[in-house]
Amino acid sequence: MSRIVSVVGARPNFMKVAPLYEEIKSRGGKQILVHTGQHYDENMSKIFFEDLSMPKPDIYYGIGSGSHASQTAKVMLEFEKTLSEINPALVIVVGDVNSTLACALVCAKMRIPIAHVESGLRSFDMDMPEEVNRILTDSISDFLLTPSIDANENLLKEGIKQEKIHFVGNIMIDSLYRSLKKSRESTILKYFNLESADFGLLTLHRPSNVDDQKSLLHLVESACMASQMAPMIFPVHPRTRKLLISNSMEKLIQGANLTLCNPLGYLDFINLLSHSKFVLTDSGGIQEETTALGIPCLTLRENTERPITVSTGTNTIVGKDRELILTKVSDIMGGSGKKGKIPKFWDGKTASRISDVIQFAIS
Repeated sequence: MSRIVSVVGARPNFMKVAPLYEEIKSRGGKQILVHTGQHYDENMSKIFFEDLSMPKPDIYYGIGSGSHASQTAKVMLEFEKTLSEINPALVIVVGDVNSTLACALVCAKMRIPIAHVESGLRSFDMDMPEEVNRILTDSISDFLLTPSIDANENLLKEGIKQEKIHFVGNIMIDSLYRSLKKSRESTILKYFNLESADFGLLTLHRPSNVDDQKSLLHLVESACMASQMAPMIFPVHPRTRKLLISNSMEKLIQGANLTLCNPLGYLDFINLLSHSKFVLTDSGGIQEETTALGIPCLTLRENTERPITVSTGTNTIVGKDRELILTKVSDIMGGSGKKGKIPKFWDGKTASRISDVIQFAIS
């Protein structure tokens, strides 16, 4: 293969690039791995790279935090310099973070082919910055690599030509299946004194949930109530933890069966996830992982860009409806949680299908 540039910017990108990087390498592909540093926690980035057996990035920008415009502009300036020096045959961008759109824009201006992994997902909620990134990236990409049939349909409705669309499956599931066995070496269950399938997991990171104090407190109170039915683990960002403490939630949390901990590495988290009874989350990736694992997922949002996890998988949209959340947790603990099926091509072989498309395109 000719030289390929793969871009990561934040932790969700790592799980999407890792299996693809390994597959391209096995085929003799020449690759440059660029980490924009949009996710600026160096220690957490390092843990994820190690857990996923990813090589150290060839190029690291260290962009860090900032407004959407600031992040996008900084990445564009740096990436333009990189492409001018490397002149690759193809650039691979993944997901929907600001780095994804920024790098795609630079490629479009420089007439360098773009492959977008996880293309076609739509929440139809333009208040989500990620939705803007998804739509714009897809509109200028040359190879749209979709995880599900509904993603194909979204792209066709938007006027994308059929020949650009390639249904390859869900690359996140490649990383999940590859890591499950290794994750069994984790001692995280013992650390929390947990029994398999006897606890719930809570994750919150969406700005609409964690930056809005009223929403954050409401959701954590709901989780505390749910923890009366099963112990719950809440890996929480330090900034969110400060918000909880500053709003007098500390006493309520201490009185509940809800354990707060620092963010976890990928293998520790997958070990917890795969042994959990249910998950409360606002994460798109976790909606997919729980569907692949057959674990009931309650999504703390009003919509999802991954509707196949609802129509086919184990996901239920509950928003901030406390009564619905507690009813669904009760159903799950009573043995009547949602049973789903694994969607087509969520089989751990997506990296191979993507590589077939790329190899044909640039050979």
